[in-house]
Amino acid sequence: MQFASLGSGSKGNATLVRAGDTLLMVDCGFSLRETMRRLERLAVHPGQLDAILVTHEHSDHCAGVAMLSRKFGIPVYLSHGTAGTGRCDGSHRLHCFNSEDTFTVGALDVRAVTVPHDAAEPCQFLLSWGGQTLGILTDLGSVTPHVLENFHACHSLLLEFNHDLAMLHAGSYPPALKRRVGGDWGHLNNDQAAQLLRQLGGARAGHLVVAHISENNNSRQKAEEALLSVLDSLDGVVWAEQADGFDWLAVVQDT
Repeated sequence: MQFASLGSGSKGNATLVRAGDTLLMVDCGFSLRETMRRLERLAVHPGQLDAILVTHEHSDHCAGVAMLSRKFGIPVYLSHGTAGTGRCDGSHRLHCFNSEDTFTVGALDVRAVTVPHDAAEPCQFLLSWGGQTLGILTDLGSVTPHVLENFHACHSLLLEFNHDLAMLHAGSYPPALKRRVGGDWGHLNNDQAAQLLRQLGGARAGHLVVAHISENNNSRQKAEEALLSVLDSLDGVVWAEQADGFDWLAVVQDT
């Protein structure tokens, strides 16, 4: 199994997952033109996509879903609550599920995991193939026992380090937005993400990808400091950039 990112952050998110002869996209928060440009960088044509999975209806995750789906005939998988917002209306075909459902798309087994976020029925995903499991975990404001239970066995993990709490409080966001981002239904700060890693057991067999980093309220240095409170080194840590995501990585099963 492999995964790659078209970009990660408040201006747009999209992750590719490839296993066997199946290729999925998780979220699409970019315009059609921008999505195609970024796919080309990863040597992928949109017509190769077997499905688009949507975590929730916020524009940085779903703005490009309907147009991409419709133009290339790609089915879209999303929760009933996300579908009910209408943000993916006009897609080629919608397959609705309940959060906590497990389903199969091609060669991949997919589990939707409910997370605390200010959306209609948000979820994140565990994707499994051939004994390998990839966890995609962004857009949650707090770490719940349910999240820990579901993501403890990932061989690779894409994890949100959205903001530094002090930078958020001192920054230029209006008070209501600060409360939203920093609240229990917003986004993980560096310390929360590090604590989650600690509870998951720290170092992993596979890749740890640091994702959804705020360009206004975080810095690489702050995120690294939080990581080093848990990890012995930053070897094997990959950074998902807003501008160009990251290139293909292999999910490696425990040996």
